Amino acid sequence: MLLLHLNQTNEDAWAERLRRRLPAYPIVRRGDSFDADKVRYVLVWKPLADAFEGLTGLEAVLSYGAGVDALLTHPRLPSVPIVRFVDPDLTTRMGDYVVANAMMHLRNSAGFLADQRLHRWHNVAPAKGTDVTVGVMGLGQLGLHAAARLLAQGFRVLGWSRRMKAVTGVDTFAGQEGFEPFLAGTDILVNLLPLTPETRGILCRDVFEKLHKGVLLQGPAVINAARGGHQVEADLMTALADGTLGAASLDVFETEPLPETSPLWNLPNCFITPHVAAVSDPEAGARYFAEVILRHEAGEPLPNVIDRDLGY
Repeated sequence: MLLLHLNQTNEDAWAERLRRRLPAYPIVRRGDSFDADKVRYVLVWKPLADAFEGLTGLEAVLSYGAGVDALLTHPRLPSVPIVRFVDPDLTTRMGDYVVANAMMHLRNSAGFLADQRLHRWHNVAPAKGTDVTVGVMGLGQLGLHAAARLLAQGFRVLGWSRRMKAVTGVDTFAGQEGFEPFLAGTDILVNLLPLTPETRGILCRDVFEKLHKGVLLQGPAVINAARGGHQVEADLMTALADGTLGAASLDVFETEPLPETSPLWNLPNCFITPHVAAVSDPEAGARYFAEVILRHEAGEPLPNVIDRDLGY
């Protein structure tokens, strides 16, 4: 039996999608009557406190989200495998966001928008893409795809991860010993890290000050499409105001929705989007999780299982 615990989503629509793909498999929603001990899989999104109550026969938690940081802090999370959602559509959407914003910073959008507001004709040429280095933090599926897309646009690309990885066309760095050299060569910093205790607050004043200067007209830029917990927003606001950063593209925030009172809204060099960089497609999600269940029921191992010790 599959239980849907998709808080803040349409569970009826999800049930219909999944039943089309699993016609012989029982699928129930939170409000249905069912025997909790017969549930083998639970598909979750922002699970409530009682999401796992009575699920004594559970074999896997299926997480409808690329990140599982919130799920891992659930006080009653069972000790069963957690399968995260991996889908080419989500990966492509994230690559679109990263490339679009990197190109925007390359072309001095913040500077020209400021000139436009002042009705000022400031004839200055932006940097060339081949002279600009984009540093990608996080070399998982999303980071590797983004790096490949950035390379195709002509950027030089650096990569930083917890452990050293060899990536074609990318100069890679790893661990604390590689972090400062990575930052020193980076003009546009892209964050695609998982949120763990080690990476929380990583986008801070100290990091911004170590980014490379002198190539982008307005100064180095930051793109955060991972988690709001990665950024120290007070540091971002100060750095954007005093020129330490020339611009920032933020899709995630410490508090979501971003409060109307946040000063970030009023910063002309801060580009805000409402956590839409890589929106998960429900049809793709239903297809993916139906395949996970069919294969596991046939005796195959679960894919994309989270390492709880690492947090991703």
